[in-house]
Formats: sequence, C-alpha cells, structure tokens
Amino acid sequence: MSKIAFLYAGQGSQHPGMGKELYERYPAFRAAFDAAELDFDLHTVCFEDPEGILDQTRYTQPCMVAFAAGVTAVLREKGLVPEYAAGLSLGEYSALQAAGVLDAKTAIELVAFRGKAMADAAEGIDCGMTAVLNLGRGELQKCCDAAAALGVVQICNYNCPGQLVIGGEQAAVNEAARLAKEAGARRCLPLKVSGPFHTRLMKPAGDALAERFKEVEFGEMEFPVLFNCLGREMAEGDSIPALLERQVQSSVYMEDTIRRLAELGVDAVVEIGPGRALSGFVKKTAAGITCWPVETAEELEKAVAALV
Repeated sequence: MSKIAFLYAGQGSQHPGMGKELYERYPAFRAAFDAAELDFDLHTVCFEDPEGILDQTRYTQPCMVAFAAGVTAVLREKGLVPEYAAGLSLGEYSALQAAGVLDAKTAIELVAFRGKAMADAAEGIDCGMTAVLNLGRGELQKCCDAAAALGVVQICNYNCPGQLVIGGEQAAVNEAARLAKEAGARRCLPLKVSGPFHTRLMKPAGDALAERFKEVEFGEMEFPVLFNCLGREMAEGDSIPALLERQVQSSVYMEDTIRRLAELGVDAVVEIGPGRALSGFVKKTAAGITCWPVETAEELEKAVAALV
C-alpha cells in the first residue's frame, strides 16, 4: 500500500483552458470550482482568457486554487486521500484546503485577496526573479550578499538540487546573477513574473494577510501539511495564520519539503495542477517516489486506478 502525498502546483504553470474538461465531466469539480464569490468571472478567465489576464497574479491565484479544489474534491469522492500534503507558494492554500483547514470557498477567496495584496506590494518596484541552475545554496547566498549594495536580493525558492531562484530589486538581481555565473552557475534564466515574490519586499502583503486572517476560521488538519517557510510540518507553538503571513515574504523550501516527505515514508506523489514542475523537483530530489501528475480526466482516472 502506497503512502501518498498531494503536492499542489504554484504560479507559473497556469494556462487558458485548464480545468474545462474536468468542469464539464465531474459534478464534484464544478461544486468546488464554483464555491467562491469573486469580482471577475472565473470560468471566462480560467477556461478562455480572452483578455490575456490569467498571468496577472490577482487572477492567477484564485484560478489555480479553484482548479485544485475541484481536483481534490473528485479525488476524495473516488476514495483517494493523502497522508500528507504540501504546495508551492499559493499551492499551500490548496494543501490546507485538502486537509480541511479551509473550505473551497474560503481558500479561493483568500488567495484572491492574497493575489491583490501581492500585486499592490510590487507596485512601483523595478523588480525581477531569476532561476539559477547548478550552483549551491552557500555560493548563491554569497552572490546575493555581494549584490545587496544595489538593493534587495534574496534566494526566494529552493526548488530542488541545482535549481534555485533569486528575487528582489532588478539591479541587485541582475548583479547577483552575474556573480553567480562567475561562481560557476550553468545558467541564469530571468522569469516572467510580476513581483519580487517570497522576499522581504512582500512585507506589506504579509501585513495585509495578517489582518484578513483575523476574519477567517481555520479548522483542524485532517492530515499533516508541510509548510513552505519551514520545509516540514508545523511544530507545537506554530500557528497556521502566522506561517501563511511569513510564507508570502520568505523563502519557499520545496527541496526540504520533498526530502521530509521521503523521510516520512512517502512513496507516491500526486501532483495537482497544470504542468509537471513539482514532479520534476521530486525526481531530482528523492529516489523511490512515483509521481502521478493530475491535470486531465485521463490522468486523474489513472492515478485513482493505481492508488485507491
């Protein structure tokens, strides 16, 4: 019997049409997807995106979490429930929703608020994010330290061995990338993003979320969620609202999370969301874990047949 974890995709893998087939096929997907009340038409943006706005953070986040909530509902209906869950950045909200901490409506509406708060925090900042390939954590941190005279630059994503992401103010990011190449990085790839996510420049978004969380009722976890800013489960004394406030403005430790799942005996990961980025991270980080990406009905049914 496999020990299963659900991993939820983050921003960057979204595309028009995601979830349309699932919406038409599964009533449980429709019920979860339609749970929230938003100030835009979720179906139009997610399924068609005629105005080309899906890649804007304030739209991306609720679309991704609505998609994830729908898939989670169908998997649960079919008897596929994990022992653990985690998600990349906004995917953490989907992991918490899967674990019963948030209902679908609350999760979707929360990330809609989060997306707006992050966009507001990035406004007016000349910022960027760059993936750095094949350079160690310590070496890249030295590059960031050396570039800090030009502005904020931090390692914001520890994705997997050989893949780190830096972010912050553009001049400092560019200098850190230049130094990283000198230090032996194989490639430095600028990312198409609209903000310096998971850096201290997102503190205004964290503050806004802290206020919003005062209005939210967080339920008990039905199974453990591993948190981005920890790379593991929460400890006694940690609180979910405080971890989510911290998450938006600090590094995402996905590599550490995957290693922890392996330590916990997980041998099957269901990646929920468009794309297969997290499956790639798993394969580069931990041996002996089978990945089941789920974006289509065919992939969903295949995962259920193998794991239930």
